[in-house]
Amino acid sequence: MPIVTPDQYRTMLKAAHDGKYAYPAINVSSTETANAALKGFADAGSDGIIQASTGAGEFASGLHLKDAVLGSITIAEHIRRMAEHYNVYIALHTDHCQPKKVDTYFKPLVKESIARKNAGLPTVFNSHMFDGSELPLGENMTVAKELFKMCKEADLMIEVETGVVGGEEDGIDHSDQPKEKLYTTPEDMVGVYEALSSIGDDFLLAATFGNVHGIYKPGNVKLTPIILKNGQDAVIAKHGDKARMLLVFHGGSGSELKDIHETLNYGVVKMNVDTDTQYWFTQPVKAHMIENAAELTHDGDNMANKKKFDPRSYMKKAEENMAKRVQQACDDLKSTGKTLFGK
Repeated sequence: MPIVTPDQYRTMLKAAHDGKYAYPAINVSSTETANAALKGFADAGSDGIIQASTGAGEFASGLHLKDAVLGSITIAEHIRRMAEHYNVYIALHTDHCQPKKVDTYFKPLVKESIARKNAGLPTVFNSHMFDGSELPLGENMTVAKELFKMCKEADLMIEVETGVVGGEEDGIDHSDQPKEKLYTTPEDMVGVYEALSSIGDDFLLAATFGNVHGIYKPGNVKLTPIILKNGQDAVIAKHGDKARMLLVFHGGSGSELKDIHETLNYGVVKMNVDTDTQYWFTQPVKAHMIENAAELTHDGDNMANKKKFDPRSYMKKAEENMAKRVQQACDDLKSTGKTLFGK
């Protein structure tokens, strides 16, 4: 059963922390992209994290329903069934949930997991992200603590964020944020630890250090991984070595390898990859359409070629190519060949 149990998830994250590597967290929105993520992890011999967002859930549920909760559950259930046939561990996670969506997305999913756990069944996901970065830290942590308590009922982990990841992703645009909002301070990291450690230690922090979602150049923003070290040092100085936190790198697509590797020394165990995998998924589809343009449309007496317009003809290529990008992410994060499955 390669979808991890709560204990296996903790072991995965501890192994990454202690071994100074991290897991790619691949955003998916369909069975095709989910299959590509699974294939990429299997081909790399790496455990990994697959995640859905509110937008992905809406898309997966179809244009008629646009139900983020139902769509996210169907993605998770598909991955759970498929993952049984892979020899790597997979953790299931939900990405950015802003405060205005907590009651309609985060809480319903956790309540579903609580009900399943009480019935002796696996939870839907292994962890959830609350993105309260738009709020002052005190308000952010007040909401986060409530949600963390809910998660603990189902033995789920929670991910929180301080500071703002620049750029745009999944309809959320932070491209106009002032510079100072893009950098988490040591005081912020101490505040997160003190707020959440009073409830438990099963949490991850997405601290910001100039990271940006999307594909454009940050411009006046400099990626500064040393911020993560300074924050960890401040927490440890006040609360001891046990207070060292598990960190998450958002806006990972397009980052320079030297910066990625530096973050691994400071406690990063998870890096989100979305923009690049979307791009790699799309390129074979684009090439297929260009190469076969003459055979894709009925034109008078000339009929289109069914073999060319059958979605399977190009979606297979898309899955294969996206899987290669997932493999590359495993290489970049040094998780290749380090699966704990069977050990």
